[in-house]
Amino acid sequence: MRFSIKTLLWSALAIALVIAAILAMFPKPVIVQAAVVQFGPLRETVQEDGKTRIREKYTVSAPVSGRLSRIELNPGDFITEQTLLAVILPSDPAILDQRARAEATARVQAAESALLRAESRIRQAKINAELSQTKFERAKKLLPRQALSQDEYEIAKAEHLLSAQTIETAEFDTEIAKFELKMAKAAVHQYIGNADEEQLTPFDIYSPIAGRVLRLFQESSTVVTVGTELIEVGDPRNLEIEIDVLSTDAVRIETGAELTIEHWGGRSPLKGHVRVVEPGAFTKVSSLGVEEQRVNIIADFDEPPERLATLGDSYRVEARITVNQLDNALLVPNSALFRHERKWHVLAIVDGQAMLSPVEIGLQNESETQILNGLQAGERVIEYPSDQLSPGTRVQVQ
Repeated sequence: MRFSIKTLLWSALAIALVIAAILAMFPKPVIVQAAVVQFGPLRETVQEDGKTRIREKYTVSAPVSGRLSRIELNPGDFITEQTLLAVILPSDPAILDQRARAEATARVQAAESALLRAESRIRQAKINAELSQTKFERAKKLLPRQALSQDEYEIAKAEHLLSAQTIETAEFDTEIAKFELKMAKAAVHQYIGNADEEQLTPFDIYSPIAGRVLRLFQESSTVVTVGTELIEVGDPRNLEIEIDVLSTDAVRIETGAELTIEHWGGRSPLKGHVRVVEPGAFTKVSSLGVEEQRVNIIADFDEPPERLATLGDSYRVEARITVNQLDNALLVPNSALFRHERKWHVLAIVDGQAMLSPVEIGLQNESETQILNGLQAGERVIEYPSDQLSPGTRVQVQ
């Protein structure tokens, strides 16, 4: 039997068409990345930039008018309560009028009143601390018996921590009030007595606290008046964190909430907790020129002093504040979720094919999402689904 060239060509074409039809029926699988749906902890956070600040700073001002001698201290110098900060040669009392003397006497009376208020705040803080301590001890006993919710326990814990800090602040205010009263009394002596008999003596200003010099407002010798800022001092070991967040995020942050400090310069993150969510917001213009309402969050470190030794005042940090946390949630990566017909969906891998599955989501952070309905643990979903995929497309996991 003979075959012509024409017959051979038609036969080859028919075979090619058959092969093409078979390949069309079984296309080459699309290479995809997949993730396994599994249970795990989920932490919802608010992440914002913040800065450290010394909790108790004090600005030393001139209690009398006169010529200020050059301040020999430099920013960063260590000081004690016996360190001489500045020396002022007072003005000649002969040129002072009755108004200046009356103002000096009024400052003494104001300092005495401030001291009384500070001592009263200490007593109030101690009473509140005893009450918060009792509540916290009761909460610790009730929590294991499930007679108290976790939120109520966290509130009691936050109140206990806040009361201890309130006592420390009140004691600092009392020490400062004593210092200001001492300076005011010393200043009024410059205006008392016979001007002809009085000899002008240098007025020495000592540090009100132990710590370090933070800033110099007057470095060179110059003439100063009463109230002129001279030097700022504080204790860098007593640090706190100031974080400004959007007001819409602030309403979800609770007092006592845990936070981590990242990208602060150390090798590992630092831990802390929220002490105060300030009740007032302020307007701030973002880098895109949009006006935003923001709220300051004040937090304390939960770290030993040696870990904070390299941090100082106004250092930049990145804070991640916990607003919600689940210990055991069904999770999928955010990269697997997409919107379809106004609902959330994923492409699940079933028998080597991509299948469209609607899901109901719960909490979500920057990397994972809680699945409330639509998937089971152990299923695989496609990450970063492309336009090449559609329901029924054969896939191969990379």
